[in-house]
Amino acid sequence: MNLNDIRKEREKWLLWKNIIPMQEAVKNLEVLDYDYDIKFTDWISINSNEIKSSDQDLIEQNAKKLIPWRKGPFDICGVKIDSEWQSNKKYNLLRPYFDLKDKCVADVGCNNGYYMFRMLEDKPRKLVGFDPSAIFRSQFDFINHFIKSEIIYEMLGVEHLEYYESKFDMIFMLGVLYHRSDPISSLKSLNRALNKDGQIIVDSFIIDGDDEVCLTPFDRYAMIPNIYFIPTVNCFKNWLNRAGFKDIELLEITTTDKSEQRVTPWTFGMSLDDFRDPNDFNKTVEGYPAPKRAYLKARKK
Repeated sequence: MNLNDIRKEREKWLLWKNIIPMQEAVKNLEVLDYDYDIKFTDWISINSNEIKSSDQDLIEQNAKKLIPWRKGPFDICGVKIDSEWQSNKKYNLLRPYFDLKDKCVADVGCNNGYYMFRMLEDKPRKLVGFDPSAIFRSQFDFINHFIKSEIIYEMLGVEHLEYYESKFDMIFMLGVLYHRSDPISSLKSLNRALNKDGQIIVDSFIIDGDDEVCLTPFDRYAMIPNIYFIPTVNCFKNWLNRAGFKDIELLEITTTDKSEQRVTPWTFGMSLDDFRDPNDFNKTVEGYPAPKRAYLKARKK
């Protein structure tokens, strides 16, 4: 597989009619010339004591061209981008379970890079994000204009990972697996992309139960069309075993609520409350169990 040919083709996606204004929003920041104080806290904070109010307006006007902001939150010189997902909750939940210092790290399905920006504090040797979305790439470019990190953003997908020019010590794949029609194949691709004894942290929607089974939604799950398989934890573990992993460990199980996912002025008009049964928040609008998520960690055999 020639990744350079794929890269060249996907760079053209940044010239799509709906993406051009987003890329222009990034270019409009070039007039800003400040030294920034950056803090990688729950709200990734980028500030300058010298910022002019007119330049704050410029930041806000252009950040709004990049709506919807799914992941975050970010605070850029007082412009608070309150994303649909409070990604700090997931990051803080997982933070005790990894050490990235001097490691080559991949974030598969990295969205706008929120997790990767947080990971910079760990001082990984190399940090690569994979996501084929031109919108998320534009948001990453917008934030990275201020942070000026050396993160590599690849508009590539899970299927390209094993062909990448370098192998990884640690791979994160969060919010992706249930979108894959062949989850074991996807996990095998992660396995082949790892160095010896490399590790992954991966999550999935799950259903309750001890049986080694999974739910296959008829059409949609929580109004999302591309959700294929929702396993029990034991089924999820079996997938990792079949894909060539060992030392499979359940880290956490969480239930999604409004403190983590909700409508804000920086998103579109629907979110978690619209996806659940209004009479029973334990069910989706389709009648399936409401979103619950398990996080597993495993090592390459």
